Amino acid sequence: MPVRLTVHIEHWPIAGSFVISRGAKTEAVVVVAELSDGALVGRGECVPLARYGQTVEGEAARLDGLAAAVAAGLDRAGLQAALPAGSARNALDCAFWDLEAKRAGKRVHELAGLPALRPVTTALTISLGTPEAMAAAVQKQAQRKLLKIKLGGDGDPARIAAVRRAAPQAELIVDANEAWTEKNLAENLAACAAAGVTLVEQPLPAGNDAALASIARPITVCADESIHDRASLKGLAGKYDAINIKLDKTGGLTEALALAQAAEREGLAIMVGCMVSTSLAMAPAMLVAQRARVVDLDGPLLLAKDREGGLRYEGSEVYPSDAKLWG
Repeated sequence: MPVRLTVHIEHWPIAGSFVISRGAKTEAVVVVAELSDGALVGRGECVPLARYGQTVEGEAARLDGLAAAVAAGLDRAGLQAALPAGSARNALDCAFWDLEAKRAGKRVHELAGLPALRPVTTALTISLGTPEAMAAAVQKQAQRKLLKIKLGGDGDPARIAAVRRAAPQAELIVDANEAWTEKNLAENLAACAAAGVTLVEQPLPAGNDAALASIARPITVCADESIHDRASLKGLAGKYDAINIKLDKTGGLTEALALAQAAEREGLAIMVGCMVSTSLAMAPAMLVAQRARVVDLDGPLLLAKDREGGLRYEGSEVYPSDAKLWG
């Protein structure tokens, strides 16, 4: 029986709101690709990225447009050329992995030639706000091993100092979401170093980050918006010490695993991140998380409710999914 592709748009309310330098959101809108061969179903989930001009409707339509090709035999290998790196390819790539694993009666890590997955420590994200509001939010989570702090440019030294006072023992990473400038870069990096921050993500806008190559970097600087897939690695030399691999940017697990290997050969540390989404999107990223120095797979923790059978979170640890959810 030919494989049938169906596409769904789902809305998942966020607990409160999620605020970064580019704005706030109160729900996660995801696109789910399902592949059915009549007996088994493989699934994958993505979050279209407005930062790159993607819309939920547009990415869903892009997937719908491949239904005939999938029925005619398009497979995961062919998909890599059929769609560019991005969220739509991510959903379908992960659905192919899931269906392949179910057909083989194996887990995805076995198909990928990787060891069995282990639990990892994940960050919990603290939304951007005033120093007082962020300190209050951090104080409630101060027992966590790893916190990710959203920053936004002006006033960031006060924010990170307040956060550190509220959580003196936690490891801190920060995400500037491209909001810093060449003028405040050194001051903000110094404030993060003084607060004992481990890593800062994407301090300057992608495409306007040359200044990173000409200053001393007192902490690890990690590319996020500046890295998508292996093709974008060449633009990072001399500016970044690590990369944040997100499957919605790489276009799925297939390219994410290849990117991780290529980055390690270049001497770059690995971080794995996510969008605000359900455990169906986190489960494939757990394979990349096994080799990551920093893991940020807290998407489901930010939702009012996760998908049934979602990943298990215990304190700061997240455990791999079972086969019923994915892979």
